[in-house]
Amino acid sequence: MEKLLKDDERLDYLLAENLRIIQSPSVFSFSLDAVLLAKFASVPIRSGKIVDLCAGNGAIPLFLSARTNADIIAVELQERLADMARRSVGYNGLDERITIVKDDVIGIAGKLGYEKYDTVTCNPPYFPAIEASEKNLKEHVAIARHEIRLTLEQAVQSASELLKQGGKAAFVHRPGRLLDIVTAMRANRLEPKRIRFVYPKEGKEANTLLIEGIKDGKPDLKILPPLYVYGQDGEYTEEVRLLLYGQDE
Repeated sequence: MEKLLKDDERLDYLLAENLRIIQSPSVFSFSLDAVLLAKFASVPIRSGKIVDLCAGNGAIPLFLSARTNADIIAVELQERLADMARRSVGYNGLDERITIVKDDVIGIAGKLGYEKYDTVTCNPPYFPAIEASEKNLKEHVAIARHEIRLTLEQAVQSASELLKQGGKAAFVHRPGRLLDIVTAMRANRLEPKRIRFVYPKEGKEANTLLIEGIKDGKPDLKILPPLYVYGQDGEYTEEVRLLLYGQDE
């Protein structure tokens, strides 16, 4: 039997979903962005097919598994992260519903199938490529967060290639890239339909963007109410508490 934890890994709780996930402080730990995207994305409830791109250690597929009975394929380029994701999926007994694929997001539709999927989620690298000297400090994190191996445009193209007509693609990114992501989506037949801005707290600038588009959809964009992470007291807002801890917190 494969060893569950390796090196400095730990087993953390996903409290709202009553699941566990393998994380490593030196390699990769998921952020609030993964939680927000998994709860924001529109998913088929009873059946269907979902692909999560840039899956990291598998947080988004695990979160999604609590919302849907659809089959989920998670694509992650880095073997170490894909291995962590596989072990987490196995630990939670979800092998029949979640498949971890260690592969490049670029061109992945050629392997998984074109226009077959109902939903694609993607938490792509946010930042421009960085110098090699910085990159080598923490390679796993650098590749996950910087456009070293995948650009925003390439991620959007792959999402579109995977989706059926009428399928939905949901992304989390930084507000400064809003026009870039809308441009890329429209260039790839993904019509933006829902946007939500996430703010650290009231009175601060938004620092996270959630956006969902429909393949070959008609133009009709909805701007959803803002989501505030912290209240003025420095504690999580009620909405974020429910996302993280569930109803019983």
